[in-house]
Amino acid sequence: MFAVHLLAFYFTKLKEDQIKKVDRFLYHMRLSDDVLLDVMTRFQAEMVKGLERDAHPTAAVKMLPTFVRSIPDGSEKGDFLALDLGGSKFRVLKVKVSEDGKQNVQMESQFYPTPKEITHGNGTELFDYVADCLADFMETKNIKHKKFPLGFTFSFPCIQTKLEEGVLLSWTKYFKVRGVQETDVISSLRRALRKHKDVDVDVLALVNDTVGTMMTCGYDDQRCEVGIIIGTGTNACYMEEMSNIDLVEGDEGRMCINTEWGAFGDDGSLDDLRTEFDREIDLGSINPGKQLFEKMISGLYLGELVRLILLKMAKKGLLFNGKISTALRTKDKIETKHVAAMEKHKEGLQNTKEILMELGLTPSEEDCIAVQHVCTIVSFRSANLCAAALAAILTRLRENKKLIRLRTTVGIDGTLYKTHPQYPKRLHKVVRRLVPNCDVRFLLSESGSGKGAAMVTAVACRLVSQRKQIDEILASFELSKENLIEVKNKMREELEYGLKKETHVTATVKMLPTYVCGTPDGTEKGKFLALDLGGTNFRVLLVKIRSGRRKSVRMYNKIFAIPLEIMQGTGEELFDHIVQCIAEFLEYMGIKGARLPLGFTFSFPCRQASIDKGALVEWTKGFKATDCEGEDVVDMLREAIKRRNEFDLDIVAVVNDTVGTMMTCGYEDPNCEIGFIAGTGSNVCYMEEMKNIEIVEGTEGKMCINTEWGGFGDNGCIDSIRTKYDKEVDEGSLNPGKQRYEKMTSGMYLGEIVRQILIDLTKHGLLFRGQISESLRTRGIFETKFLSHIESDRLALLQVRRILQELGLDSTCDDSIIVKEVCGAVSKRAAQLCGAGLAAIVEKKRENRNLEHLKITVGVDGTLYKLHPHFSGILRETVKEMAPQCDVTFMLSEDGSGKGAALITAVAKRLHNVGEN
Repeated sequence: MFAVHLLAFYFTKLKEDQIKKVDRFLYHMRLSDDVLLDVMTRFQAEMVKGLERDAHPTAAVKMLPTFVRSIPDGSEKGDFLALDLGGSKFRVLKVKVSEDGKQNVQMESQFYPTPKEITHGNGTELFDYVADCLADFMETKNIKHKKFPLGFTFSFPCIQTKLEEGVLLSWTKYFKVRGVQETDVISSLRRALRKHKDVDVDVLALVNDTVGTMMTCGYDDQRCEVGIIIGTGTNACYMEEMSNIDLVEGDEGRMCINTEWGAFGDDGSLDDLRTEFDREIDLGSINPGKQLFEKMISGLYLGELVRLILLKMAKKGLLFNGKISTALRTKDKIETKHVAAMEKHKEGLQNTKEILMELGLTPSEEDCIAVQHVCTIVSFRSANLCAAALAAILTRLRENKKLIRLRTTVGIDGTLYKTHPQYPKRLHKVVRRLVPNCDVRFLLSESGSGKGAAMVTAVACRLVSQRKQIDEILASFELSKENLIEVKNKMREELEYGLKKETHVTATVKMLPTYVCGTPDGTEKGKFLALDLGGTNFRVLLVKIRSGRRKSVRMYNKIFAIPLEIMQGTGEELFDHIVQCIAEFLEYMGIKGARLPLGFTFSFPCRQASIDKGALVEWTKGFKATDCEGEDVVDMLREAIKRRNEFDLDIVAVVNDTVGTMMTCGYEDPNCEIGFIAGTGSNVCYMEEMKNIEIVEGTEGKMCINTEWGGFGDNGCIDSIRTKYDKEVDEGSLNPGKQRYEKMTSGMYLGEIVRQILIDLTKHGLLFRGQISESLRTRGIFETKFLSHIESDRLALLQVRRILQELGLDSTCDDSIIVKEVCGAVSKRAAQLCGAGLAAIVEKKRENRNLEHLKITVGVDGTLYKLHPHFSGILRETVKEMAPQCDVTFMLSEDGSGKGAALITAVAKRLHNVGEN
């Protein structure tokens, strides 16, 4: 028993001595975590360089855009062919992807050799050989009668400007084919395929093997957004935000970046970590000075690194008693498969002895232990360096997503990773140590890059099909110039109908006289009360107007809520609530005894008989109070004041918010004769010649007309541009068949139109993985403010996803792009329709004045105009295009409904005083 323990102690001591000896000799190759964190930082800096337009040409890590914009979502289906060129064998595959409720991939493949005369020949021979192999495969499988989409895995660095194009930068590994560098490999492949008249394929995608690996794993795990190859060569790819990729136009979505990390250090940034053995490997390679990181990591070089180390140790007498065999002096005699065999857990030492004996050496037990440890240090350094670069990519992904903790999957392939017994666990362990805030799943790629090329092609086919369907749906929102001219002309007709006595009753654009017969001239002064009712809030204001050189308007206001039960109760309850609010405000301001002139902004269609009389035509914006329609709202307010019997007010004017907007801007700019609201609702007013207003007595001067253009189209005159989504929104509204134009242009409805489109896209399987969530079924969930947020140019797609998630819509990056597009189509159409309508009004003003060219200002208010990032710009462009003889300035109103009501009251008082005098 003692003898056994003694032997075990002797063997352990022997092993320790040999390991220490090797550790001392190769201490430069043993990298601490601090060194690895430094490598990680260096690689992060190289990634940034490669992505920047100015730094890219000189960057060692090329960060090549692949034009792969989406990972598989599980809905891909069809038959595809794939070619896989880049390793020791060339492969042709037929891949059948079927959905059928569960993801399923069936593959048939055939390997073909890549002899030296092909890998070191010329380009024409290489691509003819590839085409011949494909033709042979199709013949064997009896599939020449059918057309197939094809993906080409080409495992060499290429610059791509689209998915189906790639210019070879340089050959790597052991390939050195003449006449291919700086040419498009897809064009070369297509040329070769054209020689086979019986082969009908559509080459849709050029894919790097690393991208293929990510896509293969992405089909099984949709969290996969990184691909790594650790085999003959090494490389990584990952999904980068488009906004960070200077080399490609556009900021929307993500794109897979092929890092080509094998060239990391080619600019000298790793010189302090490279050993004499790395330099010797490089000098003896077919591409000296290139792919320096790859030469420290990949399977093509590890065996040779081990051989060079053993040779030097033997020369120094540290191994094999200083004896060196011819085989040990011969390049590439130790391969990576030998390194893997020597590092096996139990039989490693025996394997080491056998391999060394095959090299003509007679190793001792000590030699075998030392050689095994050399292999460990070389392969461990490889895993460490890979881990550091991968940790840099994972950190970038986490920072791009602004996450504290990242959960992701890395797809991985390559013979070194798959066949080396210790490599995977070493790599995983170091990655987790370097980035503890990333939860990483490593997923081994099955069937690797070939299947990946088919998956990229399948995704490309899916995206083409989806794009076609999305374009068809959104095409119904596109308005041609002819459409807009027709809208302008129809609007002009309806304006005329509304002004004429015989057609006024049936006109959809009501053209209501407001009895506001002048705009401010700067002499207005005094204290005025203003009321503002038009939404879920009610405001009471005290407005102090000063005239003269230091003219100014000062306002004090208080906001009161109008509960739903009041909005949809009785008229008496509504006006009693309004008077209660007024009483509170007068008390608050200490002016309960004063009989101040009052202007009432009442933002609903009214038929006025004078400036202080207005009969409600119909409720809009969700109001439904009974016994009001057809009644004079000023009388209802006076009666409510009497019922309260606490104060008295001089109600001078009932005003529409649009008129208030015009008056507010008119106070600043005398050229302002049009008011426009683009908010919850949509409306326009303008100063019309009295002689054109047949429904009011008198022909002198002007009067402001409240068009109430929201009802435009209620007679069916714009049905040709209404979509099924507009009809669905209309049918689900409180007033079906009414306010059709408003329902296509105003903030109250745009979000609901978007929701209807999203439901339709989801039913077609084009959004949210085909799952209609409960929140998406909820009417009103998609408020128009979300359109403004989502369409903001400053908002990254990640933030769009966050908005959708807050709405209970679990979206992918692709979903977010589509939602943004839908919002854009709906808001653009709204702005164009408003622009065409406004063009009809400014043209009418020009003709009224009999001018060749009109210069006019439009006072504007409303949240849609003010907050939406693109609405105002599109509106202005449309007006300019539709009314080229009019120079239109848009002036943003400051509190049109409050300040405007007071100004109208002040103007009415001024004109009344002038009349009396």
